[in-house]
Amino acid sequence: MKYHLALGSSLDLEGINREALLGKRPGHIMWDLSQAVAASVHMPGREQILPIDRLRAKLISLPEHWALARKLSSELHEEDVVYCNGEDIGLPLAILCGAKPNRPKLIIFFHAANRPRVRAALTLFRLEEKIDVFVSNTEPQFNYLRKTVRVPESRLHYLAEQTDTRFFCPGPVSPDKARPIIASAGLELRDYKILAAATADLNVDVKISGFSRDAVPLAKSFPKTLPANMSRRYYEWAELVQLYRDADLVVVSLFQGDASSGITTLMEAMACGRPVIATQTNGLADYLQTPGTVIPIAPGDSNGLKAAIAYVFAHPEEAEAQAKRAYQMISEHHNSQRYVEKLVSLLKSVR
Repeated sequence: MKYHLALGSSLDLEGINREALLGKRPGHIMWDLSQAVAASVHMPGREQILPIDRLRAKLISLPEHWALARKLSSELHEEDVVYCNGEDIGLPLAILCGAKPNRPKLIIFFHAANRPRVRAALTLFRLEEKIDVFVSNTEPQFNYLRKTVRVPESRLHYLAEQTDTRFFCPGPVSPDKARPIIASAGLELRDYKILAAATADLNVDVKISGFSRDAVPLAKSFPKTLPANMSRRYYEWAELVQLYRDADLVVVSLFQGDASSGITTLMEAMACGRPVIATQTNGLADYLQTPGTVIPIAPGDSNGLKAAIAYVFAHPEEAEAQAKRAYQMISEHHNSQRYVEKLVSLLKSVR
């Protein structure tokens, strides 16, 4: 079999790997996977976009995804196995390859199967019959695929999320740290309003690695005026890992949702050995089940968050014990190397 990786965005995987080897940033699992199975890597943005690509993009994805899918569908056959790292490239490829009698084997990772356009594409083109394996990192996505699209159980594959524990790891605290730090990161489905409400009167610095020029998510996520002790900005990789190491506590505060929003921050913080409070959303439920690794709070519960923060600062030894349990769990079960090994086994199992 010949292996292919179809990515939803264009990345300099070789450059990322060079920087990762120098310790400047985390590695990328798509590079490691490509090396492990000698896979050809395909990215959007290199093919000419035709009018048909723009027309198809009205259904789902972007024209450049359709252009790449159009090219690949003309080149790949039954001896090819393709792993798509998201619906954005996976669904166009499944639609265009679906009519081929000698179509390639398709494995697609689903981040948000319940989005209206994803559902429309799945049902309209009967893609449950044309995708060999549906992969996700959270059970609610599978529940949706089972009930709504009727994907058979044999085609569902759970892949627990990962982080690069070689880069995100415990380390020394900055010597100029002035007072306790509560850290957080990310923008997707983040509810920083409750974090602001819970910490505005505390003698701490609340530092958020989350930056966007899009005012819509910012208006939903942040209060109109940040409290004096809260700041947000873009953090480079070295700054981000140091932010985690400096943090006395990491808070992952989210709106309710079925996608695994917040999972990256959760795992990076655990890998750095820091105590974590996280909103118990449907999408994160799988990762908050291990007792004594995370303090869960209900969505939108600023009072509950404030109480949880107070508890962590009042019980530092207990918080450190929690952080150690979480660190051990991430190191053993959610590291990048283990994740790539599972992906290699999955790709080689498809015939």
